[in-house]
Amino acid sequence: MEGISDEDLFVELYCEEAEDTPSTPCSDGNSDCQQTDASGKETQLESLLEDLGLEHHYKEKLSLSTILQIDERTITDEPAKCNSDLPWYFLKKLMMVNVTARNVKCTSLCESTSDAASGNTEIDFDDLFNSQRSGDLLNPLDIITALFLCSDGFVQQEMALKMSMCQFSVPLLLPNIDTKQCTLMLWALRDIVKKYRPQSLSESKGFIEDRIVVSELPMISFVRLGECSLSKSEILNKLLSNSQQYHDTFVHCNMQCGDSPRRISNGLAEITWYLPCGNENMDIFSEPVAVANLRGDIASFETQFSFLCQTSAAVFVFFDNLDSECKLLTNQQHKAQIFLVGNHQSDRSSLDALKKVATKLGLTKSNILWKTKQINDADFVKNLQKTVSSAVENSELKMTIEQMSDIAHELGIWVDEDCSECQTAKKNADTITADIQDILSYKEAQLPLNGQIWKELTRLEKEEFRLRKVGSENIETYKSDLQMQKEKLREKQNSYDMSNAMTCFISAISSPGIERCYFLKWMRMNLDNLSREKLSDLREQYKKKYKKSENKEEIKDIDKQLSNSSLGTEHFFREMGQIYEASVSLPEKHPSRQQLQHLPKLCARLLLDGFPLELVDGDASNIPLRWVSDVLSELNNLVSPQNKILVVTVLGVQSTGKSTLLNTMFGVQFAVSSGRCTRGAFMLLIKINEDVKKVLNCDFMVIIDTEGLKSPELAQLDNSYEHDNELATLVVGLSDITIINIAMENSTEMKDILQIVVHAFLRMKEVGKKPKCQFVHQNVSDVSAHEKNLRDRKLLLEQLNEMTQAAAKMEKKEENKSFTDVMEYNPDTGNWYIPGLWNGNPPMAPVNAGYSEAVYELKKNIIQTLGSCESSANNVLEFTEWTKSLWNAVKHENFIFSFRNSLVADAYMRLCTEFNKWEWEFKKEMYTWVTEAETKISNFGTVAVKSEISDMSELLTHLKSEACTVLSKWETKLLENLTQYFKQTEGHVYLVEGYREDFANSVKSLRREMQNSVFNQLTAAADIRQGMREIDRIKEKHTKELEERVCALIEECREKKVKMTDRELDKEFDKMWNKTVNELSFPVQKSTDVIASVANYLRTNLSLKGGHACALLNKKNCGLEGFKCTPEGLLNQAKHKLSKVFNITDHVKASQNIADCIITDCSQFVTEKMKSRNNYHETYIQEILHMIDERLQNTQDVKIEIEFEVSLKQHICGVAARQFQKLHEDFIRENDPYRCLNQNKAKFCADFKDVFHERDQCQKKAEEFTNCCLKPAVEDFVNRSLGPHITVEMQTSFEFSTRMFFQYSILLDLLSTHDFEKYLSYICEYEQYVKKWILDQILKRFSNASATFELEDQHLKSSIHNINNAINKAKTKQSGNLKTFVEDVCQELGNKLVISQDALGAFMILNNANQEQFADWLTECVKDMTQTLREKFKHTDIQTKLENLHVKPQNELFTKVIGCGKQCPFCKAPCEAGGKEHKEHCTSLHRPEGLGKFSWATTEKLVTDICSSLVNSNTHFRCNATNGEWHPYKSYAKIFPDWRIAPDSSLQASNYWKYVFAEFNDQFAEAYDAEPADIPATWKKITYEQAEKSLKESFNIK
Repeated sequence: MEGISDEDLFVELYCEEAEDTPSTPCSDGNSDCQQTDASGKETQLESLLEDLGLEHHYKEKLSLSTILQIDERTITDEPAKCNSDLPWYFLKKLMMVNVTARNVKCTSLCESTSDAASGNTEIDFDDLFNSQRSGDLLNPLDIITALFLCSDGFVQQEMALKMSMCQFSVPLLLPNIDTKQCTLMLWALRDIVKKYRPQSLSESKGFIEDRIVVSELPMISFVRLGECSLSKSEILNKLLSNSQQYHDTFVHCNMQCGDSPRRISNGLAEITWYLPCGNENMDIFSEPVAVANLRGDIASFETQFSFLCQTSAAVFVFFDNLDSECKLLTNQQHKAQIFLVGNHQSDRSSLDALKKVATKLGLTKSNILWKTKQINDADFVKNLQKTVSSAVENSELKMTIEQMSDIAHELGIWVDEDCSECQTAKKNADTITADIQDILSYKEAQLPLNGQIWKELTRLEKEEFRLRKVGSENIETYKSDLQMQKEKLREKQNSYDMSNAMTCFISAISSPGIERCYFLKWMRMNLDNLSREKLSDLREQYKKKYKKSENKEEIKDIDKQLSNSSLGTEHFFREMGQIYEASVSLPEKHPSRQQLQHLPKLCARLLLDGFPLELVDGDASNIPLRWVSDVLSELNNLVSPQNKILVVTVLGVQSTGKSTLLNTMFGVQFAVSSGRCTRGAFMLLIKINEDVKKVLNCDFMVIIDTEGLKSPELAQLDNSYEHDNELATLVVGLSDITIINIAMENSTEMKDILQIVVHAFLRMKEVGKKPKCQFVHQNVSDVSAHEKNLRDRKLLLEQLNEMTQAAAKMEKKEENKSFTDVMEYNPDTGNWYIPGLWNGNPPMAPVNAGYSEAVYELKKNIIQTLGSCESSANNVLEFTEWTKSLWNAVKHENFIFSFRNSLVADAYMRLCTEFNKWEWEFKKEMYTWVTEAETKISNFGTVAVKSEISDMSELLTHLKSEACTVLSKWETKLLENLTQYFKQTEGHVYLVEGYREDFANSVKSLRREMQNSVFNQLTAAADIRQGMREIDRIKEKHTKELEERVCALIEECREKKVKMTDRELDKEFDKMWNKTVNELSFPVQKSTDVIASVANYLRTNLSLKGGHACALLNKKNCGLEGFKCTPEGLLNQAKHKLSKVFNITDHVKASQNIADCIITDCSQFVTEKMKSRNNYHETYIQEILHMIDERLQNTQDVKIEIEFEVSLKQHICGVAARQFQKLHEDFIRENDPYRCLNQNKAKFCADFKDVFHERDQCQKKAEEFTNCCLKPAVEDFVNRSLGPHITVEMQTSFEFSTRMFFQYSILLDLLSTHDFEKYLSYICEYEQYVKKWILDQILKRFSNASATFELEDQHLKSSIHNINNAINKAKTKQSGNLKTFVEDVCQELGNKLVISQDALGAFMILNNANQEQFADWLTECVKDMTQTLREKFKHTDIQTKLENLHVKPQNELFTKVIGCGKQCPFCKAPCEAGGKEHKEHCTSLHRPEGLGKFSWATTEKLVTDICSSLVNSNTHFRCNATNGEWHPYKSYAKIFPDWRIAPDSSLQASNYWKYVFAEFNDQFAEAYDAEPADIPATWKKITYEQAEKSLKESFNIK
């Protein structure tokens, strides 16, 4: 309340009772209780601040970052529950420009007065009247005053600006009830800009736009003297409102809580402005006028009254009673006219006193307004309006608020701008802006680096990527020239001294925090003031022409002028960025570079302070990538580890209310120059409060605003459609949620923005990013808009689908038919309808409450949507990486094929690494299973296996069935792993969602491959074992026969009862042996004709190729000589000659290379089979033919002629057949029963003598069983198990973890060895080189025998453990019979070890050892064997070990790293894609084509072009695949659809191969029989370090 009796009490009520109640204990403003007294009581201010929970903000002022941060209040609709909630409730509403912001009341207080709450329904009339009093509620003015007292200058400015938008009055003089000091709020009002049209300009349709503090306007002040029964504030509101629209500009008693006693806001002078719109019928005053309103009695606030009297054109004094002396009125030095406003309804008015005062003041009748009972409010206000109009027209006194500061100083009133930080900042800003006369020439002189030079750099940069003007010039030479031009431009930038303006600017933003903020605000305001005058006129012209769209050239010219006349702080930051980027091109130790290293950190601090960073310079259509990424990197350092961010982007055609939408939603103001003159994208950080971090899982929200998207008519003028597309793609790619802002009244513009947006979304889908989108339709007035717009939404979806198809066609991704194919979009939930911004006609219209509420709902929805995002938030560095990769891809014409992102690459690498682990686990499990299965087969039908299955074919079927079960289990497990992998939220797995199907197919393919391999191994093992069973039976029969004869001989000799010497025994034994052997029948082992069998399989294989292929099978004795590929027939000879003209690798040479590779692989396969010394099996030749077919199928650069295929297969099969025939015959010879029997003659003889002499055989037989049966079986087990184990060990190393890391490692190794021969071998004999390299790595890793010994020892221990268990188990059976004991031991080991039947058979003969003693000796012998094997393993070199392994680690690793085996069709770089069944082949690093033997036809010089550059150019190629026809590189995918050749991610990416080519140019030329290439100049400058760095960059190695 104002003084004792508030002027805001009900006018119609008789209000003595209310007036008798003091509004505060010290309402007269003089009581001592305003200061803390000696007893330490709280002051008025302290008490109120404590009630509001603001006490600690009185010293530690509220900052913008605090009030704009996203906290729980932001996203919940909880009403204020206690007084301490009220300031925040007010601020929340005010920041959202909600006109209901001042309606602040606690729900707890409201509820306490409700009967329903208390359950009392009986009327208590005393209570009913008492409850009307508002003593417990806080007056909105107190809350506003408290907030202004507790806020820093920037929050005050923001509050004043938002209050002004709501058409609330704003503080002019802010009182401090404790200190009795008041402050002129000049700084707080400085940001308010008003636009109006006085009557004088109504005909010309001109307007005035200016900062309100520098506008020279007459001010009319309204004050109260003593008590007054008229509500001054309510009358003022009526005075300022026209008849159609009433608005509460000033708080008055009839507003919610307006009648609550005021505790700290008496003495507050508020100000508002009446601004005409130029319409006589609507304007109350024809010229602008400022209206001030002082709260409280002027008797208590003389200083404020004096100030108003000296600054106002007129002062209206409201009163009920006048003192005839009234010194307060008569003593003032009035510059203002005084008007007295009295209320005749009050009995206390004294006519005599009024006359005296009027006479003293020399007032005329027109200076006195009297409200009688006959005059109603409307008429009284009408009279008041006339009086004010007259006072304004007749007054000469017009004053700016800036000028009022002098009067304030005279009166001892503080001015908020007087603080030293603000003044220093103002001085610094004025130093920079004072000299600006012509903006364009100023920019050229003071900001030279971001002008034409930067635009030229941008042009060169884009040309490097797009190669539109290369013509017939050599591409790499052209690119080299462009690089040199760029270097010259950077040199030119470095040649400029830093301008005075920039020196001052950098110095000022280096000042301490608050001063820096003041400086930037002063800069922005000064620059806006400079630009406004010029720009206002231009913008109006632009709008007129734009609406008519008649003269395109005129519009273009105005647009250019707009751009030239625009100067904002962003231009200074651009210059700063260019100064930094230019310095980075200098050597690291250069003093200039050292001096400027701190600039990114400065900018990062500003970002944290809430200032925007320009991401895209829209004038140059480019991002200064190094500058932006270094700023963001510094930001990351400042905030780490709290560096998670979520990104919200707003897209929309210019002038669709985007900035207002963002400002209303998040309170942010992007520092864009006044008017639409800056194009680009700006980012701002908003802090997330701790309570919301859990919901959003991020620390900051990044808001990105795009400026200057144009409609197509205008876009055609300056080719900005391309720029708009780039900008949209970038910001959509960076965002987690994109708001697409559409002004409903302009459907064509809506269509245009949609076209750009759909294109961006399609591109994102293709590169694995899935941002969410919300369509915001502005200026929709009807409450039923959502329902009414159902048809519009249908139409919108149709248009989106249409655009999607068009964009898909352009991007060659035509499988996308509808918008919902591209992204998740629900027409019902994805659209928001927002009413118009103003409630009435500006400039006097407040913001529409519906607008604010609708935007608030949108904000809540956005935060909820972000909270429910499946993917994890990026951190600042990941955001930087996205910015780089998106922009680099955008610079290419074909975005999708050009996109390379290290985060996607990281996610892909992680997936590959995981998949490789799963794949190897699967393989390892199957190797173990196959080993056991083969052991069962090998032991089948022997004493080692007692099986219910008696038939081999039955066992084979059983094992195959078991194999299928195991394979299915693992296939399911791998697919489940894949599903689980994609469910995780960390690691950006959503980016590689597109590869899921490829990996799932790879699992199925792996299962098929493993099944074929397992079945082949089982079949071969079973057939070979089956063949052996007959031989084993014969051997067993012969052994038995001999044993009987030997036993008979022993008996015979013993009967002689003569002591026989060993010689005599030998003689007897020989006689018996020869006789028995002659009597035994030895069936002749028939050898199979392997050569005929191989020929038959070859014929069957070729029959699938047609009759001509079989007809070519005529050669005999194939494979006796080396294979030579020759052009046969005239047609082939012609092709041979033609290929030389085409400059492609000679067809014959290429075919020979392929043949050599296939022959090497097949020879290795045959060699391994020969080493196994098993019998030949037909699956061997089937595997060889399968290998040849697979390799020929993978050959894409050479057309495979049928003649070539037939002769190659004949050659390989010829060699293999002879080898396999020998293998088969050796096997038959090895297993010939006669030979095997004679082999054991000496052993039989020794045993015969032992038995005859009755010697103890226990030790000897235990040693024999150990050495002949167990030891070979254990060694075989170790050799079977060691291969997979070594492979696992190798896979733990970086080089073998994924294909990409393997390629990186091998290329790094080549670089470090600097050996031309190795490079030549790597390029020309890739597979051979890789195999050798892998083997070398294994040999290097395990060069120390102890490295493998640990692995071998593990398997040895496991075998020995099994043997000891078997012995102990057999002991417990106590069979008493040695033969049964040994059989029990063998049976226990039957599933683990393959025990030789020949050795076991020989051991069993003439064995009379004691079982118990034998078992003891056996245990000892096993210990000795363990020691012997350990020693052997320790001293065997790794090379020998590898030869004996069943699973060769080098082969396993090769299969893994070679992947699909495909090579780039142009430069032969190997494919690195994960899994085997990928849809697209890709490689990280392409090479100059000359390294792949390409040379120019005319000069025979090697070609320097790189395919990753060529695919961006207009160059053509021809090869076998094009049948010799020329084909554009840009559409290479038509010829090689399964290859993705992405352009280099940066110009440095290919530095590795450029360096190699430049180093070994002459050697390559000599090796390829060509002339050395013309190496571009920039290639020769590349250093070893740069080559290594480029390698890391290409393979994304951190």
